[in-house]
Formats: sequence, C-alpha cells, structure tokens
Amino acid sequence: MNTALIKLKGIRKSYRLGKVDVVALRDVSLEIQAGEFVALAGASGSGKTTLLNLIGCIDKPSAGSIQLDGVDVTGKSLPALAGIRSRRIGFIFQTFNLLPVLSAFENVEYPLLFAGLGRSQRRKRVWQWLQHAGLRDQARQRPDQLSGGQRQRVAIARAMVTEPSLVLADEPTANLDSGTAAQILDLMSQINSETGTTFLFATHDPRITERASRQIRLQDGQIAGYALTPEFHWRLANAH
Repeated sequence: MNTALIKLKGIRKSYRLGKVDVVALRDVSLEIQAGEFVALAGASGSGKTTLLNLIGCIDKPSAGSIQLDGVDVTGKSLPALAGIRSRRIGFIFQTFNLLPVLSAFENVEYPLLFAGLGRSQRRKRVWQWLQHAGLRDQARQRPDQLSGGQRQRVAIARAMVTEPSLVLADEPTANLDSGTAAQILDLMSQINSETGTTFLFATHDPRITERASRQIRLQDGQIAGYALTPEFHWRLANAH
C-alpha cells in the first residue's frame, strides 16, 4: 500500500502587487503517493509553478498546511526549509540551471558538497549517476560544450545524486525537440521505476501528461480535475 508523500490542505497563496492582492492559488487540497509519476497540468498562469515552489519548500503558503513525508513544513523557518530541500528534494528546471564554469561532473557533485560526504563517496555517487544518465564520456565538459538534451541529463543526475524522495520538474522538456524530449522522459520514467523516487511535473506539454500515471489539472489557481492515464493502467497491469 502506498504512503502519501505529499499532503496539501486548503492551500492559498497570494502576492501583493502594489495595492492589489493577487491570488495565485485558492483552496488547493491534494495528496501524492510515494513513487508516483504525476503531472500538474494547466495553461500558463494556472498556478502550476507556484504550487511546485510551495511543495519544494522554496516558498510558503499564505494559508493552509503542507506535509512532506509526514512532516508538517508549513511553519518551518527558512533555514529549516533549506535543509529539507537539500536532503529530500531534487529539482529539474526548464533552463537546466547548471553552473557554467563547472564541468558536468562538478555540477552533479555540487549538491553533495553540503551533504557531509567524503571525497571518495562523492566521486562514487557522481560517477554512478553520470553513468545512469549516459554521460560518462562528457563528465569533463562544461555546459556550453553540451547539447540541450545532455544538459538536461546533467540536471537529472544532479537532482538524483542526493538520493531524494521527491523530484520536482518544472517544464523539463520545454527547450527540447520531440526526439530528445522522449529520451529524457524515458530516463526519468526509468529512474522512477527503479528507485521509487516520486516525480512531480509542472507542465502544459502533452508529451509529459501522456506519460504521467496521473494528471492533476489546474485552472485559475484551483484544481479543475484529475485524470488517470493509459500509463497508469499499464503500470497497474504490470505491477508485481
């Protein structure tokens, strides 16, 4: 039986814009189970990225509660939230967000510099994830020497190197052609199946929503509906 990794109840997020209170999310409640491969779907401005930032402990809600792996993170201090992010959450971005002066190896290693691991442990884990991402031969190359698909593979390896329970991916295929996007989705799906890491996407890309096991549709800052996908039924039929 799966366990809820993420629980949101009555989430509201508003921003002050001059004298106007802009509401980005209103009364959002949902659960995401450990090991899911889920897409937050919706048009630009629907609240996807805002919700992803709240779940990722980058931002705090105006109202409501957030639990991550059984821990209520709603009232945590900013340093405490930073610690939770570094230990439990990996991030994959549309623009890759790699450090341009570092090699692929160094970009993947970077999160581990704050994890208290020795040099040999860091190197072993970095090589493991570069191998998994198909990038051993590109380990010494900087981001400007890599293709878009290779940069996103570096970003995936960086997200996974800390062995998080949750990976948040914000439009990870937006800057990739169809063939490369399919390969990147294959890689993330494989990692999800092999490690049980939960993947949560913010996207309006049908290539992702078709591959996700479940869709959560957002519209105007509210949940507009849920949908199980053919991928869900395939996984259910092939579950052991």
